[in-house]
Amino acid sequence: MRSRFHRIILFVAVVALHVVGIQPRPVVAQDDMQFFRIATAGRVGTYFPIGGLLSTAISNPPGSRACDQGGACGVPGLVATALTSNGSVANVNAIGFGLVESGFSQSDVAYWAQTGTGVFLGKKPIENLRAIANLYPESLHLVTARNAEIKSVTDLAGKRVSLDEPGSGTLVEARIVLSAYELDERDLDTEYLAPDKAAEKLANGELDAFFFVSGFPAEGIEKLAARFPIRLVPIGGEPAQEVIRQNRFFSEHVIPAGSYEGQEADVETLSVGALWLTSTEQSDDLIYGVTKALWNEASRKLLDEGHAKGRLIAADTALANIAIPLHPGAERYYREAGLLSN
Repeated sequence: MRSRFHRIILFVAVVALHVVGIQPRPVVAQDDMQFFRIATAGRVGTYFPIGGLLSTAISNPPGSRACDQGGACGVPGLVATALTSNGSVANVNAIGFGLVESGFSQSDVAYWAQTGTGVFLGKKPIENLRAIANLYPESLHLVTARNAEIKSVTDLAGKRVSLDEPGSGTLVEARIVLSAYELDERDLDTEYLAPDKAAEKLANGELDAFFFVSGFPAEGIEKLAARFPIRLVPIGGEPAQEVIRQNRFFSEHVIPAGSYEGQEADVETLSVGALWLTSTEQSDDLIYGVTKALWNEASRKLLDEGHAKGRLIAADTALANIAIPLHPGAERYYREAGLLSN
């Protein structure tokens, strides 16, 4: 009877993970090992590879070589895994419901979720969300074909445009930007596709443009630009300034020339911070260890060599763009490190 009950609980957990768009992993029960999942996004963006780097940085499975002998430098006994998901909105819900231990989110989505405001207005606030660190700025990409007659956001009217899939932070940002340009989804021939699907349809002439929020260079856009001539549409001027005035988490941003094949000039756009989140259900000692492992010297080398955005993940910006409470374990580390005043 006990075994049957455990199978039922496991089945319910797996189904729940599918509901929020997060792919489950096998559950292994071992007394000397603790598992820590990091919900990221699709494989073509920046969240997933960064999640892989961070999971390596904080892991230290039983039997690993000592850190000073070239072995794992993470939390003793911890095995971390990066999971694909639908993105920021799905991740904050999964963390809030205890379906994963941690995940990434855009800073604005995290704030709205924790306070029940913005796109979460009218919904129950996810009050147990807590921050571990700000990681890096995420760029809002608006991608079109190089020969398309789309030079500005206003040119999207009547065009076939993907705003990304439900549960993504990109969908939230795209709606905000469209509104600033006095457009909404009814003015477009709108689709809601994952970035890899949108890129494929753009290359096949079945889509005119797509939005995607990701740190540059985004893998999916890199791959698209290598086989199909693209252009990044600028998001600037007075409408962009209005977005910044109305939404405290946006900043002016530039995607530098050469970030993607064929991109000959800098492109004005907007950015939001990428946060690493957890919940109050995770113990103070665990999150203290995770935060300490994130900022050790071995992790610094791993981040610098592992991904272009990894080089931007730095302790001196770890507390930027965070408008929700820090987890007490993370707060303890930052105070000890002198990054947070007493």
